[in-house]
Amino acid sequence: MFNSEPLTERCGSLLSTASHVCIGVSPFNSYFSTERLTALAQWALTRFERCHFFIPDTVAAYTLEALGYPEARARRKAARQGQYVHNKVATALRALAVDQPQRLVLGMAQLAERPRYGELLVQAQELFAADAAFRDACLDATHWVLDRKLPPGTTPDAEQLQRAVRYFLAELPLFADSGGICGAGPSFFVYHQRVAFLEEFYSGRLSWAPAPGQGFLVVREEESQAAGAGALGARP
Repeated sequence: MFNSEPLTERCGSLLSTASHVCIGVSPFNSYFSTERLTALAQWALTRFERCHFFIPDTVAAYTLEALGYPEARARRKAARQGQYVHNKVATALRALAVDQPQRLVLGMAQLAERPRYGELLVQAQELFAADAAFRDACLDATHWVLDRKLPPGTTPDAEQLQRAVRYFLAELPLFADSGGICGAGPSFFVYHQRVAFLEEFYSGRLSWAPAPGQGFLVVREEESQAAGAGALGARP
């Protein structure tokens, strides 16, 4: 069983109208076992009319580069891990008798074919370049991600943040309008953790805001079930 919590008060006001969820699945994260993905898919398909899974597969190379991997090796490692995660999600959906499970899985190749994603990505990139407050908020979110992957006692420098923030910018369109990207109605993005940037974003305190009808749900297993589940942020 899962507990779901709207990220903000605004998100809570939208929940009754949502017909779609997009579940984020991070590469290199042991939290997303096949068993948990199956349970998440069952929860989503029971609670909502439609669902998709989002895997930021190839863009994971940006994080690896920030951690010191040479560019070519980072791309290969991200591609291998991305395929592994795609396979796990497809296995989870097949266990629930979902026909053609790949149609519900969005990696970067699938998103590149969706005009709404490209439109939002350009908006995010342009705002990052032009708006200092928005840029700082994105870099702070990236700092939080890298901090969890670097050796204890070290913090990411400016160059590492600039490399890794490309991963975060690639995700932003899904937070802004997963429903529009997926051709669905009102939609919620789903993840198991709260992120300070997203609380600001969904509260309307940044210069960019989510589309009308777009919300965010923090979805976690009940504590008794989650015990012993493993690290939330495994290092690459």
